Amino acid sequence: MDMGAKLHMKEWLIVQIESGRYEGLCWEDESKTMFRIPWKHAAKKDYKQTADAALFKAWAVYKGKYREGRDKADPTMWKTRLRCALNKSPDFQEVPERNQLDITEPYKVYRIMPDSGNTKPAEFHQITDQVIIPARRSLKNPDCLEKKPHEEESFQASEEERKPLREDLMREHLYCELTENKPQNQSSPAVPFLSPNVTVTDFRMQVILLYHGQKVMKVTTSSPEGCFILQGSVPVGNERIYGACTAQQLTFPSPGSVSLPSSMVEAMNRLLYHLERGVLLWVAPDGVYIKRFCQGRVYWSGPMAQHADRPNKLEREKTFKLLDTATFLNELQTCLQGRGPSPLYEIELCFGEEYPDPNVPKMKKLIMAQVVPLFAVDLLQKFNVGESEEKRPNGSSSTGEEE
Repeated sequence: MDMGAKLHMKEWLIVQIESGRYEGLCWEDESKTMFRIPWKHAAKKDYKQTADAALFKAWAVYKGKYREGRDKADPTMWKTRLRCALNKSPDFQEVPERNQLDITEPYKVYRIMPDSGNTKPAEFHQITDQVIIPARRSLKNPDCLEKKPHEEESFQASEEERKPLREDLMREHLYCELTENKPQNQSSPAVPFLSPNVTVTDFRMQVILLYHGQKVMKVTTSSPEGCFILQGSVPVGNERIYGACTAQQLTFPSPGSVSLPSSMVEAMNRLLYHLERGVLLWVAPDGVYIKRFCQGRVYWSGPMAQHADRPNKLEREKTFKLLDTATFLNELQTCLQGRGPSPLYEIELCFGEEYPDPNVPKMKKLIMAQVVPLFAVDLLQKFNVGESEEKRPNGSSSTGEEE
């Protein structure tokens, strides 16, 4: 292969598949629209770095991220780089139902997306470009791996940026390797007032922490990579767990900061002990996500919660989608047309206790968090839908945790 001219990632991968030099890397179908990529975990007993990390290493070498004989070999980072690149590129879409990760030679399947999209023009124009959400700051895609300003991935060409956003483009966050089933209403109808190139660029959230119904913290996050809510702080240098990200850290205040009975303070301290690694929350263009890292149990309610009258538990080390942007916008349009209620967008987290709990009101729960994505608040205020002073961000005011 001529290394003088750099190939786009799509072209590079096709060359590797056709070469046959990587065991397990092959076409999934005869029409060559999908391919398998070997995905063996480094912790497996039969893991062989030379063979099992060969493709990941080749990508690192090709991108200049690894120099043989000069840099320390890091198969885990090589794999992370390729995974982030695949999930970020609009040229690829993971096909989870075809993945085989529990077999001797595990693999993932990706679909190669067509070069041209078939997005139809918006059917209604009365609100067309008014819903473009303004950026609050100069914002790059939340790439979890370090990248110098002048280093642009070849697959991020300007023509690709104009394509309609797909799910594979949304999954660019390192933590967003989805393991949950998609919502039943997966095929959301087209948003009639949304122009084809509109996307959410305001990734801020308002986060309120409550101890037994008493507000102990109110913060408007500013990092595009979201925020950790945790006891303590993210371990320095523990990038294989958390990734090299700049997510904001919101630390639980001491229970002694509020007026509570001593028995209740003791119970809260026991809960906080198990929340050391906390949860990570972030807003992506297609919605709001969470991943639980802590040992302590976490429950939630919100627009995409499975149950409204019984507990919804967040499984550990799994990514959950809490709000779907397309569904929210469709519900907003329906509301504006007088055919439905105001869309739901508030998310509640309950730490250490089951929630929702029909027998115990939420104000009696020991530790809770209320999360509001501000792009939703801005839109509702813009169209005068269900305005609420309580939900409005208070400028730059916070408890000192805000950047």
